Amino acid sequence: MLQNPDDDEKVSQEMHLISRRDALVVGLHTASAVIWTSGKELGLANAGVAWGAAFLLTKIAAQLLNSLQPQPARQKRDTVQAREPLRDPQITGVLHALLPTLTPLFASFLPFPFEMPKIKSYTPAWLSSPSPGHQLFAPNPDDTQNTPYAPRAGLAAGPRRTIAIRGTQVFIAVGKEIRWADLVYLKEKWQEKAAQGRGGVRIKRESSDEVDDDDIIKASVENGCAEGFRTIKPPAIASEIQQLIISPYANYIAVLTANTVRIILIPDPTHLTVTSSDAIKPKSWSLGPIIHANDRSPIASALWHPLGVNGSTLVTVTADAVVRVWELVQKDRWSFDSPALTIDLRKLADGISLDQNFSADEAEKKAFSPDSFEMEVAAASLAARGSGGWSSMTLWVAMKGGDVYALCPLLPSQWAPPPTLIPSLSISIVGNLAAIEDDPNVSEQAKLLAQQQLDWMSDLDNQEPRVIDGPAGEPPTEIYTRPSRPGVVPRLQGPFILDLGPESEDERDLSLTDIYVIGEKLDTDELMFGEDEELEMEDAEGEGLSLSVICLLSPSGRAQICLDINGTQAQWLPPRNKSKTMGPMVGSPTLLTFSTLDTLDALEVTETAWPVFSPDVTSRYSFYTTHSSSITYISLAPWVFRLESELQGDSEAGSEFRINVLVNGQVSTRERLYNSLTQGDAQLPLSAAVLTRDPDLGYFLLSATPFEPIVLTFESPEDDFVPFPSTPPSFSQDAEVRPLEFFEPRPVYQPSHVFDESSALPGFIERLRTSRFKTIMNQEIRLSPLTLQLFTEAHQVLSDETHKLGVAASEVFLRCVKLQDELRQQITKANEVKARVEAITNEDQVEDGEEPESSNAAVERRLRNAKEKGEALGRRLEKMRKTINKATNRELSKKEEDWVKEVKALDAGIYGSAHTTDGANRAKQWMDRYQRVTELKDELEEQAQALEAPANEEDHASSPRNDLRIPSELRRAKISQVRSLLERETALVEAVKSRLERLSVAV
Repeated sequence: MLQNPDDDEKVSQEMHLISRRDALVVGLHTASAVIWTSGKELGLANAGVAWGAAFLLTKIAAQLLNSLQPQPARQKRDTVQAREPLRDPQITGVLHALLPTLTPLFASFLPFPFEMPKIKSYTPAWLSSPSPGHQLFAPNPDDTQNTPYAPRAGLAAGPRRTIAIRGTQVFIAVGKEIRWADLVYLKEKWQEKAAQGRGGVRIKRESSDEVDDDDIIKASVENGCAEGFRTIKPPAIASEIQQLIISPYANYIAVLTANTVRIILIPDPTHLTVTSSDAIKPKSWSLGPIIHANDRSPIASALWHPLGVNGSTLVTVTADAVVRVWELVQKDRWSFDSPALTIDLRKLADGISLDQNFSADEAEKKAFSPDSFEMEVAAASLAARGSGGWSSMTLWVAMKGGDVYALCPLLPSQWAPPPTLIPSLSISIVGNLAAIEDDPNVSEQAKLLAQQQLDWMSDLDNQEPRVIDGPAGEPPTEIYTRPSRPGVVPRLQGPFILDLGPESEDERDLSLTDIYVIGEKLDTDELMFGEDEELEMEDAEGEGLSLSVICLLSPSGRAQICLDINGTQAQWLPPRNKSKTMGPMVGSPTLLTFSTLDTLDALEVTETAWPVFSPDVTSRYSFYTTHSSSITYISLAPWVFRLESELQGDSEAGSEFRINVLVNGQVSTRERLYNSLTQGDAQLPLSAAVLTRDPDLGYFLLSATPFEPIVLTFESPEDDFVPFPSTPPSFSQDAEVRPLEFFEPRPVYQPSHVFDESSALPGFIERLRTSRFKTIMNQEIRLSPLTLQLFTEAHQVLSDETHKLGVAASEVFLRCVKLQDELRQQITKANEVKARVEAITNEDQVEDGEEPESSNAAVERRLRNAKEKGEALGRRLEKMRKTINKATNRELSKKEEDWVKEVKALDAGIYGSAHTTDGANRAKQWMDRYQRVTELKDELEEQAQALEAPANEEDHASSPRNDLRIPSELRRAKISQVRSLLERETALVEAVKSRLERLSVAV
């Protein structure tokens, strides 16, 4: 039997299927049901194939299920056959033929191979109390107004982003000052001092000479171990800092209070390593000292524009719906005082033509209007720089009432696009105009919009970009001027209608607090169409969804994931001469609500809560939501790439059904990572989480309360996020075997800070001594209304403090109870580990009176047993492979049988084999021919030699001979002809001989 070269690959696949049959049963039944149901969706031409595949998959699933059923002992033979369901040659052959077709279908139902971030540890020791790193987050004792338990009636609700990260450097806003530190430097310094304090050996000693942790910290502070962090005190900060926004190239940091903005030039990192601990006062500017003042509208968002020149363009959006673009230049003081562009969205919403003035009236006091409530801004967002299409220049604005607006294109007067942005937009604009220019069904508004986009692109094409040097480590940058045609101010698009949005009567579900935009991917196929070279770009820019994803967050913790199906493009108002004929835009733009996720329970929702988004550093399709008492992880990875493959697929048959299965099947990943112990205390809100990934620090999340840091260290992913693989998990390679983990990380318990707070009663008494009641403070207590009033006020102070102490004491008691449970769990796991170790060393099988076997001998014995079992499994696998090869055999055809007989006949004729075949006569003819050729060769050689001898004699003789003469030319021609014939016959004989040898080896 001739062996098929693909048998080994098929056998390996079949063995993999047998080992994973338990997991395939459900998948096969589901796939068969889906194929059967989608027969009509696939079309009448493919309906028969689909139903046949469904029947086959159902049959395979039934056999797999039978293999899992318990069988009686007397039916041993039937049991063996049932446990090898893939031995049926018909099923095996058809299954291998259908695998390429069914693989995408299996991928829609089998679990997505995505791992959520796994927590390795919580707040490390070098950031916990009493280490010097903990002082970064401790409140300032000198500032009594910033005490977390001080009254905050005047503090408006809003986002709390008090942490910013630049590499390994961290900036923390505490009150009116900023703490600046290098985390790696702090970590190394603490480890060095801790090792020195313990003599370089970190062991536990119970003698009286043991070095305490407090002594180590005190000594380290005295010796300068507190180096590595400094305090930045920006001037003219009148209220508490609420947000820190760092620029794209990390040279500026925007410091936001409720109403003001301060731009700080980040100092050189060498300031962190000096021995001085004095406060730093870096160079800073007040942004719009008249516009952003305490008596003006609060600031809703401040964003660094991704297309700004060297990351120096800031966009501020105030609560009264005014957008301002600031183009900052260090040498130009005026750039910090006056914005380069101002747009009042309320005026723009009622705009008719391009010639109107949409700038905000700074000196005019705004009167009441319905827009004051309907267009009160909650947050704004811009997509990343590497996004495709118009995403990077589209400002999305979320209103507190729940409306969403878009402003595109929003650009500074000088902007620096990526190298691929302008070519991709040019291709899109020209293609769109060519498609609708001669179409009579297209409205005049759409044609005007396409013409305006062409005018905008023509203005860019006519420019000669100015090249400047980029920041350190960045390539040179091309600077373009913002096109003046058709206009500088774009049309306000919106409010967007949320299709398929959740219905709720709760006002907190309908209002918004934050918005996060993930731009569409760059379409490299369209950009590089017809080009031989490949475009070099980052992986994150070329992968993902070809639609923009808009994430909305409500005060109740509800996150809505919306898709911009139609694609938001640049739009402008019509010119004055066409404003009356064109009229307003017909219809409102829409966003498709793909999924809705609730990140909070009903009991966790508070009135003052303001949840916010935080982007991840490993994938742009994953992010975190920070509530005042919890942190939640959300990933869109389970459906983003599958949806993109469906949208970009060439086959339209059944696409609607598959998308419905995708939508109704797997949703976004959601996991609660952290819960605050004081969930009911609204005065201890969490700052918005920030993520970093560094070789020295690892992959970790950093947040903070007004008293201490919150750190979650995750396992670093081996590779960055990759799209969904083309093969389903069941047919992929075996997963990497990892060791069992018995350690469960737990956050270190920190007692409530109420125990460390000083009482407010002495201050209350001191205020009474300087008030109008100072005359009765030194007198005897008398029953009077004034005394009752003083006692009532003192009782309010004491009752508040005693209530907080009681709550803190109850937390300590609950923690002690929980500590007992955790100790029991640790003891149980320790016993499990002990049992496994004893099982490995064979100590659990030692009977009384017998000497236990040594550990080395037990391990060697187990290794020998494992080796023998491995060899036995190898032999069994080889036997099973041969069995499967025999089971999948098919009978030889008539032509193949004749060919085998001919080969055997040749073998018998040439080598004298004893095989008797029907083709012996033909083989004898081959052998006789070979003998005749050999004899002819010998005769011709003799004749040639005889003819050459007389010719040589005639040449040397002086006189010619009278014998029969043959011309020398004819003789030489004949000899050469004979030699060529001999060589041809010899080559033919050798070829036949070698072929027969190969055939005999194959047989």
